[in-house]
Amino acid sequence: MASLIPGGRRVCGALFALLVTVVGCRSPQAAADPLASWNEGPAKQAVVDFVSRVTKEGGKDYVPPAARIATFDNDGTLWSEKPLYFQLQFAIDRVRALAGKHPEWKEQQPFKGVLEGDMKAALAGGEKALLQLVMATHAGMTTEQFERIVKDWLATARHPRFKRPYAELVFQPMLELLDYLRQNGFKTYIVSGGGIEFMRPFTERVYGVPPEQVVGSSIKVKHELRNGAPVLVRLPEIDFIDDKAGKPVGIHKFIGRRPIFAAGNSDGDFQMLEWTTAGKGPRFALIVHHTDAEREWAYDRKSHVGKLDRALDEAPARGWLVVDMKRDWKRVYPPAK
Repeated sequence: MASLIPGGRRVCGALFALLVTVVGCRSPQAAADPLASWNEGPAKQAVVDFVSRVTKEGGKDYVPPAARIATFDNDGTLWSEKPLYFQLQFAIDRVRALAGKHPEWKEQQPFKGVLEGDMKAALAGGEKALLQLVMATHAGMTTEQFERIVKDWLATARHPRFKRPYAELVFQPMLELLDYLRQNGFKTYIVSGGGIEFMRPFTERVYGVPPEQVVGSSIKVKHELRNGAPVLVRLPEIDFIDDKAGKPVGIHKFIGRRPIFAAGNSDGDFQMLEWTTAGKGPRFALIVHHTDAEREWAYDRKSHVGKLDRALDEAPARGWLVVDMKRDWKRVYPPAK
């Protein structure tokens, strides 16, 4: 067709140049930025550089795909944890839902405090009070029944500040990071102090992490036959606490490989980060530092939830990346659905 138009080649060339200018004004890298919700800067660059090094075949830091294990804490690392851990809010809502069957709770702490809206009184008993709430609301049913209860709560409960479902209060930059790692041959795991059977019903849908790649705290479960059908029943007994020093133990027990990448946000993740970066070869540890009171919360050393003190002090000397939420993230949450 160009030969039928005077100066056709010049016209086509001009049109092509125009299309390149209008359609391709962004570089391919910018158009396909896998970490689009991260601000340009040292934090984002450190992540990209590490992934580039361990995936470059023939490079001195190359890591085979089978060894590219990445572990992520959940509360405060992948989703928010204020004003209370979301699983604790689930337990509180369950206490209120079950109160009609337990009139004695009106006079018993921590249940009395929950029913009266006095959380200071409810949690005055510390770990013992928390354990009582968990056992009363998480045990005594089959695993399938508990899964349905969790899914129903996630579908209906709303966060008191943001008025959104809890599963929408996930961090968009961390969702992108999970995807970015998987695109580069990593296998991503959740290693959290939260309940394993509380997390499993939503992790694949929300994070792209299947239930078999979730490690968490657990209560004991036993096999029973009910009406001739086999079921697994949740018992009011602690089985495993996946927090602090329990995290490396859980990784060893359930994953069987030391991670080369680990992310957390509190001193409860210290041992996981420490154990990860103590391994041979290239290693990466990331701490999400909550510094954005406007878009989320600002807290660290004195917080009763997600306390970050020792890990914040030791991160520079250990070479751990501290991600400043306010400075390093363009956005915190995904758009509301």
